[in-house]
Amino acid sequence: MSLPWLVADVGGTNARFGLVTRPGGQPEAVAVLDVSQHLGLADAVAAYLADHAGGVRPGAACLAIAGPVEDDRYRLTNAGWTGSVKELGIPRAVLLNDFEALAISLPHLAGDDLVPLGGPPPAAGLTKVVLGPGTGLGVAGLVPVREGWQPVPGEGGHIAAPAVTDLEMEIVRAVRADGLPYVDAEHLLSGTGLPRLHRGLALVRGVTPEDRTAAQITSSDDPLCAETVEVFLAMLGGFAGGVALTFAARGGVYLGGGVLPRLVSRIPGSAFRARFETTAPALTEYAAAIATVLITAEQPALTGAAAWLAQRNPDVELV
Repeated sequence: MSLPWLVADVGGTNARFGLVTRPGGQPEAVAVLDVSQHLGLADAVAAYLADHAGGVRPGAACLAIAGPVEDDRYRLTNAGWTGSVKELGIPRAVLLNDFEALAISLPHLAGDDLVPLGGPPPAAGLTKVVLGPGTGLGVAGLVPVREGWQPVPGEGGHIAAPAVTDLEMEIVRAVRADGLPYVDAEHLLSGTGLPRLHRGLALVRGVTPEDRTAAQITSSDDPLCAETVEVFLAMLGGFAGGVALTFAARGGVYLGGGVLPRLVSRIPGSAFRARFETTAPALTEYAAAIATVLITAEQPALTGAAAWLAQRNPDVELV
């Protein structure tokens, strides 16, 4: 399987592309394309190769997709792209869920790529998990195997909202009464969920709800916005603790997505870590020994896609 390899991280808004020119190398010639400006994945790939990669013909590709993938088929959850990876005309092209790729990147992140959020340093060689509030709420595991690491995709973001306190339960009831019969974790713990959480809290507090975006909520010093962020971080800590226990993730819980980097200075003073450790009172000591870490690397899913190819294709020919 010849180099270079094409790697991609395709979301509902942006599609990020890069080239890997040597096994174990980081993606180069990284470019971000607007999904809305392209008819589909094949069109975006062709545009990237022509405009940003000198017209090279990749010998292989690994593409991380923000949506369900099955064999060669994909469907973007928050955009209209759907089809087969065979349409790309690349000799060997594989699809991963975007959080699978993010999970594979974990052993390759270090230094400024990561910010500790509590607990001991991540334990080496043990199961890890990654979760992330972005447009949605993604979850994946990473299990050590003889060949290196095996990602385990999941749809954990759609479990029931992790409401524990009386206030959180009242918010869930308010959101249900406001027209959402089933409230899952993603409905509140994501970029699209933050405005819903803000509205639910306003209804509980008897305040007239104002339409706010996630960016406005996280950057405002308005008391209701500040309380929304506090509730968000507390519930996220409980959700992360549940995921950690489900996977027995003694190798660490890593948090990605686009929301948390805006809140990095507020997480240490929040209830995030306390809720993480007390998700299951009988296992508090177990949870306290698990690291929680924020991913701050710019393109970790591209790193994961490159690592996936390198792990499974150690013998390559450079062209």
